[in-house]
Amino acid sequence: MGYTKDEILKIMKAEGVKFLRLQLTDILGVVKNVEVPESQFEKALDGEIMFDGSSIEGFTRIEESDMLLKPDYNTFVVLPDLVEDPKRGRVARLICDVYYPDGRPFEGDPRYVLKRQIERLKKLGFDNLYAGPEPEFFLFLRTPEGLPTTETHDKAGYFDLAPIDKGEEARRDMVNALVAMGFEIEAAHHEVAPGQHEIDFKYADALTTADNIATFKWVVKRVALNHGLHATFLPKPIAGINGSGMHTHLSLFKDGQNAFFDPKAPYQLSQTALHFIAGLLEHAAGMVAITNPLVNSYKRLTPGYEAPTNIAWSASNRSAMIRIPARRGVGTRAELRMPDPSCNPYLALAVMAAAAADGIERKLLPPPPIQRNIYQMTVRERRKHKIRELPGTLREALEALKKDPVIREALGEHVYTHFLQAKQMEWDEYRVTVHQWELDRYLATY
Repeated sequence: MGYTKDEILKIMKAEGVKFLRLQLTDILGVVKNVEVPESQFEKALDGEIMFDGSSIEGFTRIEESDMLLKPDYNTFVVLPDLVEDPKRGRVARLICDVYYPDGRPFEGDPRYVLKRQIERLKKLGFDNLYAGPEPEFFLFLRTPEGLPTTETHDKAGYFDLAPIDKGEEARRDMVNALVAMGFEIEAAHHEVAPGQHEIDFKYADALTTADNIATFKWVVKRVALNHGLHATFLPKPIAGINGSGMHTHLSLFKDGQNAFFDPKAPYQLSQTALHFIAGLLEHAAGMVAITNPLVNSYKRLTPGYEAPTNIAWSASNRSAMIRIPARRGVGTRAELRMPDPSCNPYLALAVMAAAAADGIERKLLPPPPIQRNIYQMTVRERRKHKIRELPGTLREALEALKKDPVIREALGEHVYTHFLQAKQMEWDEYRVTVHQWELDRYLATY
């Protein structure tokens, strides 16, 4: 729903809003905000609120730090009581684009990076890229001091009910809060691992979906805190059980019709769909540092835990990186299965769009789909089918990113440079740390 400035001011007055939260996301995907009181509402809506960009990860140097926040009126929402206690005055939220003081969009703004790739697809004749994510998360207990643990409060499994699923009440409050903020929730359930949950919301255009993912993660964490729990989107918090993914369903529409559907083609997939899939396969290694950005992400991407490790596609089985769900017609889509919910949603969808656009522009075609369980194939069989492996560590992923000019160009030099620098520091810090595993394995022997 689109709003005007006057409509937003009227709603805030009628709802008793006393604070307006101006939200943005840094390069690493962390949501930031500036909160202004009632006296500054008009100034905020006019995009005149400035902030220090040098204090935000990967934004600007201290000598060029002044930045403007220009709100997207379409993202306006009054936060429900389940998220913010209204006793001190109600709070509203707007997601903002970041601009230089001279009116130029800031190239380091992840939202701007995604917008550029959406425009690229529109120039190719498509209405928009649509995305439907499935973000998973864990609910853990907190210590008496409020610190998070990795102890879960249930032993439930897939689709279990209370009293086994003790996260049910928190999950319902999350759903209620999200619905109050305009989400269309399709399903909410306990996932495979103890303490693991999933809440699915309806697909939307890529920009709206990225905004929704950022909002979703913040709401889930906030409501969990209200229940004395810690919600984490860490991909693999506990070894030996399933990690948390964010399978992302992707489709393109042209003239209001699903551009992936061709009833007369093999698998009923159009040439556009095949080019799209081929682009994702071509650039999978280059974009995985963005879609799976943590050292911990690669603990999830291991065989045996429903997470893909191979660059392949399938019309059926879930061991492939890309799966084509059975539904056809308007629901024809490609499910990309390697992303995890720790990613920056704007950058992740931007590199997916860039990879797909490259496949369409170059008319790439994928190899035949793999209908067998890839985990059970021999090395020779994988070579025969030209199945490559995804990078196995963050370091390998960063090296692949360096070698992929399409993904680098999609990010832009500013984001690419700052992201790479931050992640290389993260890897080096991990590499030189002595971990408990090393002590358990070696200390007594050596």
